[in-house]
Amino acid sequence: MAHRGCSLALVFIIMWLLIKAKIDECRRGDVTVKPSRVILLGSTVNISCTLKPRQGCLNDSRHNKLILYKFDRRINFHHGHSLNSQVTGLPLGTTLFVCKLACINSDEIQICGAEILVGVVPEQPQNLSCIQKGEQGTVACTWDRGRDTHLYTQYTLQLSGPKNLTWQKQCKDHYCDYLDFGINLTPESPESNFTAKVTAVNSLGSSSSFPSTFTFLDIVRPLPPWDIRINFQKASVSRCTLYWRDEGLVLLNRLRYRPSNSRLWNMVNVTKAKGRHDLLYLKPFTEYEFQISSKLHLCKGSWSDWSESLRAQTPEEEPTGMLDVWYMKRHIDYSRQQISLFWKNLSISEARGKILHYEVTLQELTGGKAVTQNITGHTSWSTVIPRTGSWTVAVSAANSKGSSLPTRINITNLCGAGLLAPRQVSANSEGKDGIRVIWQPPRKAPSAVQEYVVEWRELHPKGDTRVPLNWLRSPPSNVSALISENVKPYICYEIHVYALSGYQGGCSSTLGNSKHEAPRSGPHINAITEEKGSVLISWNSIPVQEQMGCLLHYRIYWKERDSNSQPQFCEIPYRVSQNSHPINSLQPRVTYVLWMTALTAAGESSQGNEREICLQGKANWMAFVAPSICIAIIIVGIFSTHYFQQKVFVLLEALRPQWCSREIPDPANSTCTKKYPIVEEKTQLPLDRLLTDWPTPEDPEPLVISEVLHQVTPVFRRPHCSNWLQRGKGIQGHQASEKDMMPSASSPPPSRALPAERRQLVDLYKVLESRGPDSKPENPASPWTVLPAGDLPTHDGYLPSNIDDLPAHEVPLSDSLEELEPQHISLSVFPSSSLHPLTFSCGDKLTLDQLKMGCDSLML
Repeated sequence: MAHRGCSLALVFIIMWLLIKAKIDECRRGDVTVKPSRVILLGSTVNISCTLKPRQGCLNDSRHNKLILYKFDRRINFHHGHSLNSQVTGLPLGTTLFVCKLACINSDEIQICGAEILVGVVPEQPQNLSCIQKGEQGTVACTWDRGRDTHLYTQYTLQLSGPKNLTWQKQCKDHYCDYLDFGINLTPESPESNFTAKVTAVNSLGSSSSFPSTFTFLDIVRPLPPWDIRINFQKASVSRCTLYWRDEGLVLLNRLRYRPSNSRLWNMVNVTKAKGRHDLLYLKPFTEYEFQISSKLHLCKGSWSDWSESLRAQTPEEEPTGMLDVWYMKRHIDYSRQQISLFWKNLSISEARGKILHYEVTLQELTGGKAVTQNITGHTSWSTVIPRTGSWTVAVSAANSKGSSLPTRINITNLCGAGLLAPRQVSANSEGKDGIRVIWQPPRKAPSAVQEYVVEWRELHPKGDTRVPLNWLRSPPSNVSALISENVKPYICYEIHVYALSGYQGGCSSTLGNSKHEAPRSGPHINAITEEKGSVLISWNSIPVQEQMGCLLHYRIYWKERDSNSQPQFCEIPYRVSQNSHPINSLQPRVTYVLWMTALTAAGESSQGNEREICLQGKANWMAFVAPSICIAIIIVGIFSTHYFQQKVFVLLEALRPQWCSREIPDPANSTCTKKYPIVEEKTQLPLDRLLTDWPTPEDPEPLVISEVLHQVTPVFRRPHCSNWLQRGKGIQGHQASEKDMMPSASSPPPSRALPAERRQLVDLYKVLESRGPDSKPENPASPWTVLPAGDLPTHDGYLPSNIDDLPAHEVPLSDSLEELEPQHISLSVFPSSSLHPLTFSCGDKLTLDQLKMGCDSLML
């Protein structure tokens, strides 16, 4: 109980403080406004501020400073106990004035304040109208109140009827423009008149509207129709009936309907419809929206609001349109090809129903027999047919009511006729997401073109056939087309333009995009291989989403590692299937850093990954073989000359050391020695026996050599005995000519002549010595070349024992031979051995069976 008493006391104290604060708001003085605190717009007011006794400054009343504020802006001040100010030009609405006191060394103290309301007299309400919604509704009126008065305004609505009936309703809302009487007018007296008037009043004045007179039929607005439905008899669009429900007094109806995707309404007015109407000319398989409105009288009253919408779809009908069909060919092998057919969906008005499937018929023209009949629910179809013969395809669309007319196309080579190929095909961006394709007609057969087909599909690096195909047809008079369907920005499209003429066609292609930017990344190098002195760069294609349009070029950059020089690069035209390129300008045994970029029409991408490569410096076999072949040809040509061969042989013979010469065979092991036994002869061999035929005794007589001469005169003989020539095959020698003649020694000939017997024997020895293993006996006319006696013969150049086979006549020496220079050149660095005089004592006779010929000297 005590707690409750404390609570009541607290509430009382709070209320007393609030009241005291309100009372004390102007305890120091007063503010008065004349003529009134509510004034008309444009009026002038006088504002006075007066201090109450002993409420001024404490020191001296002369220091009282009264200040007048308009909101927070100071507009006037005065020293003393009162302040008067005249104010004009106040705006519409409420303006606050505050009077304050300012003392020395003190803050301003609020004295009192006043609000001045500025407004206008109410305007006359306009367009007063009353309405009763439905037969069971109430009467409500609306009006236009005009401009805002900015003051509190009261509106009063008054309705007068027959038999002096009056209804009145007031509205105290600041923005009042609607009042409902709450009464219902009945149709008992439909022609009775009623009068309505509205009056607006505020502190500045009042204003009333013109009276509005009406009858029951004028103000009653029927309720919107309800329970709307539609019926299609026998599922046919030609017999459609619309049903609805209405109020009993409704005499007139209006209907409106439209396809759901249209903004235009079709209007129908119906009198005494009694909730039923037949509709004509509706489109099959189309969704429609229906609404109905009602009215009680043909001339009086107003239409009801539109009913709620009814949406319904009309039944299907047989398709009327024809499919737009296109195709592609792809060779599988030498005898088969794949045909891929594509077609576009029929429009709603052409399909006239839901397409259930498509019927495809493939027929060979030469046989006239249907090869393939297929049903598919897709808008594409593929099959494999032979590459021979002429083929035609028919495609039609079917719904629940029937099929469309078939579209027939002939399968031909779309690019087979080069004369029909369009010229100068180009693609440029146009609009927001469009590509303008421009071409020129074929140069030689422009009049033969029946139509153009522009085909486009997304450019896929791997040539994926699953990428959707798009196309449009253009009459032969057009040389451009705008691609706007199924075009995405920053995607490159492969565009083909076909010129068709009967069973022939020509085509040209290009690349295009609606928008492009520099690629977001460069190609990724995945491998670098060295092949035949060059470097093969392989890379991965840039993803389609990062190409940002059609690529024009690739660039391969390279520079030496740790080098500050500008990198070199090569530019490669972009091709879809290309993913490698060789570089031939890299130096061996130098480490290079390589990377790649890609370019579109908008710019160059950032660089891809970096890879290092260092060539191993393997020789280029072509660079080695080609010079070698040339040098070999030159050497063979030089060595084929006769003069050069002789010089080379002489040089090689001079350079060869004597200890590497061929071993001189033992004459005792010769065939002649074995065939004829050797018998020492005590007698001197007559000289004339050398000039006659060699006797053929049972035992051949030994050959007696009196002495070996070191200085002899060259004597040339021609071979005479064929047996001797046969033995000389394979022996190397020189074919004699005038230049090949050589003196027997470098010293001058002796003053005395040698005996004929010795001279013949020595000459024969020299001739045998000069025969080499490569001497050719096929040239009997060539003279024998005589070399110095100091040079020992080869293993086949021994002195034969059958001296009787020697030629009987001697070729005389010509005078010109005396002037020949020595041909023997000794350039060997090895010591050459010569034939030294014999150191043994055998008398003046020396037989061959006592002589052994070695590599360095003669031995017995």
